Amino acid sequence: MAARSLPLTAFATVFVVAVVVLSATLVVPVGAADDVEPVPFGDTFTLGLTDETVRQTEAKGLSIPRVEVYYSAYEYVVGFNSVGSYVAEQGRTGHEQRFGQPVAAFVSDYAGANASLTDDGYLTAEGEVEFAPAEETVIVVDSRARLPSGPVAVPFSDRDDAAAFVDAYGGEIVPWTAVTERVQAREPASAATLRAAVENRSTWANDSVAATTARDRPTSIVVGEDAESLAAAVAAAPPNTTVELPPGTYHTDGLVVNKSLTIAGAGNATTIRGNGNGTVVTIAAPRTTLTDLRVDGVGDVGSRRSMLNTTQIEGLNWSKNVELAYGRGDAAVRFINAERSLVANVSIETPASGIVTLDSQGTVVRESTVAVAGGTQEGFMGLVAMYEPIVVEDTRFSGGRDGIYTHRADGIVVRDSEFTDHRFGIHEMYTSDSLLRNNTARDSNAGIFMMTRPSGNLLVGNDVRNSRVGISTAGSQSYFRGNVVVNNGRGFNVYSTQSLYTHNTVVGNDVGLRAGDALATNLLTANDIVGNEQAATASIGPLRVWTVGEQGNYWGPAPGSDTDGDGHYERAFRPTGPVDSRVQTTPGAWTLGRSPAVDLVRTVQETVPGLRATGVVDVAPRTTPARPETLAELRASGNVTEVAG
Repeated sequence: MAARSLPLTAFATVFVVAVVVLSATLVVPVGAADDVEPVPFGDTFTLGLTDETVRQTEAKGLSIPRVEVYYSAYEYVVGFNSVGSYVAEQGRTGHEQRFGQPVAAFVSDYAGANASLTDDGYLTAEGEVEFAPAEETVIVVDSRARLPSGPVAVPFSDRDDAAAFVDAYGGEIVPWTAVTERVQAREPASAATLRAAVENRSTWANDSVAATTARDRPTSIVVGEDAESLAAAVAAAPPNTTVELPPGTYHTDGLVVNKSLTIAGAGNATTIRGNGNGTVVTIAAPRTTLTDLRVDGVGDVGSRRSMLNTTQIEGLNWSKNVELAYGRGDAAVRFINAERSLVANVSIETPASGIVTLDSQGTVVRESTVAVAGGTQEGFMGLVAMYEPIVVEDTRFSGGRDGIYTHRADGIVVRDSEFTDHRFGIHEMYTSDSLLRNNTARDSNAGIFMMTRPSGNLLVGNDVRNSRVGISTAGSQSYFRGNVVVNNGRGFNVYSTQSLYTHNTVVGNDVGLRAGDALATNLLTANDIVGNEQAATASIGPLRVWTVGEQGNYWGPAPGSDTDGDGHYERAFRPTGPVDSRVQTTPGAWTLGRSPAVDLVRTVQETVPGLRATGVVDVAPRTTPARPETLAELRASGNVTEVAG
């Protein structure tokens, strides 16, 4: 090994001399701000408040103090919703490695804008709020100014205007140079806060389940004894009673339930069968229960035709078109304004959708099965949830486009359920604050697929295997913990921002983690990423530092040593680099990774801004797994391959 390291070192020395000479053309000079100006804030890559929070804040006529920054190692302008968000990013692990140093900064200027506070202390401005060079401003801190998201610092280019604001609303004036010491950083939610959010959503789901009514209502009518047909029984039954269906098949041309009832069968021996043309059961009353029976005979024309045609109706917005296509097509059971209703122990076979819930908050679907015929392109949705949160638990979905499709169903809880052979197992659109917990997905294009700028979603303990993509993320400020993604094309698409990924197990995928081109602000720590053909890949963009504080991830045995015994290699690990990406599969790469030549090249890249590597780096890789028991189980099943040097 020593005999081969000398030529490598010599080569690296020549390389270093060459790149240092060339680097002058690559480095953006720090402080050279004369030729840059603020841009429309909508043209920046934004951090801080979520899109929905910004929308709601501006809809109330409130004003958000913002910061725009040009960085030396990032080609786009970065915008921060609030000065506190700017301060938080400056202190984030690996910030300078990602972006370099600030070249120029601009802040919202409230001088001359007649800034004031509402009775609730919310910041408003009657005049135009322009951007001013940050170093020419002072900042009012610790005043009564706030937004619905919390306290805010208020910048002014005129000290007299700042003093007048302090006289009216309190606070203290500090120079921009003191902003990082005096403005409270708007940090993302801590791990403890996110764990509490998981339990809060779980408690809401438990309460929703407890609030539904199953068989504790008195029986008023037995079909076949007290009424000749199911429709006649429903029409005659008093509210808050049970209609019993003995074993048999009950035909309907489209049953409508518009009073709070329980319709109870005798398990799979009881079938409600439609005529193959339209929705079988429509529930349009709160606290209605369908339990212990089968549903089939669903129409299929309305669903596919509406999907193909009504989504193109002119004059309707996109959301309404989606409702027409996905929410108004044929289904086995549709809930409309039927909050706190229940589907329990129901088996559904359908060529269209299985269950649709529209504006039915707190409705529960549990211990049921939904099988959609027609494949991932011709079939439709196992369950569609729109406009209000519901609970889905202990339910099995198979076939069709999506097992569960959500549309503006903020707060939905899906737990302990199974998804097999879908386009997407769970597909979330415009849905925030959801909890997806302890679900399994197999053999789909994607197990869990999130889209359209959501925030605050919680994905915990899910297990996705044998799919093209395990979990594809989006939006911001979400939480991904304890998920297992195994034997997929891609394990995780890390396309979110300002989100925490921790204690996930990523094993045996073609690509373990795929980093998107969004701002590199995710926090990844204590994940086990081993046995993948490629541990990670990244699109163009700044360097992603996947370490939180001094806590990195486990990538399997890696070059280097733990000299101080803290459980982390002293050498950084670059899973997207030309050497580290092959240390688990190519013995020669292991040797090269420990060579002085590679260390020398890395040193130059770290010290010359124009040569900073893109891709992914973990500056404190773990020497042992974060979840050894999970890896041991996968290893026993043949899903882990670790190559030591």
